[in-house]
Amino acid sequence: MSKILIVDDEPFIRLLLEQTLEELEDEGVELITADNGETALDIIRSETPEIVFLDVMMPKMNGFDVCNMVKNELNISGVYIVLLTAKGQEFDKQKGTDAGADIYMTKPFNPDEVLEVARKILGL
Repeated sequence: MSKILIVDDEPFIRLLLEQTLEELEDEGVELITADNGETALDIIRSETPEIVFLDVMMPKMNGFDVCNMVKNELNISGVYIVLLTAKGQEFDKQKGTDAGADIYMTKPFNPDEVLEVARKILGL
């Protein structure tokens, strides 16, 4: 079973992403959520989701640090990280790329685009 981890400290954004991706549950995809970077990292280590939709500005551990830890320090393979953030400056995008993010999307995001990205990554 494929897994998608949704990480955002804003409950409304988590809910919006869950509602956007819930139709994938009918295709055997499990949705998991976390509200901070530390919890996200624990879940990534234990569950190894195929996709992580990861907010940048969060308590305990920011998304750049989580991404860097997964991609460059722990070298966990098979985890596709999509950074979702209000930080749309070129500097921030470069920081995301340096951390190892596969895609950098800015908020507000288009729910259809999020679903399309998930489908493409999972080959659905």
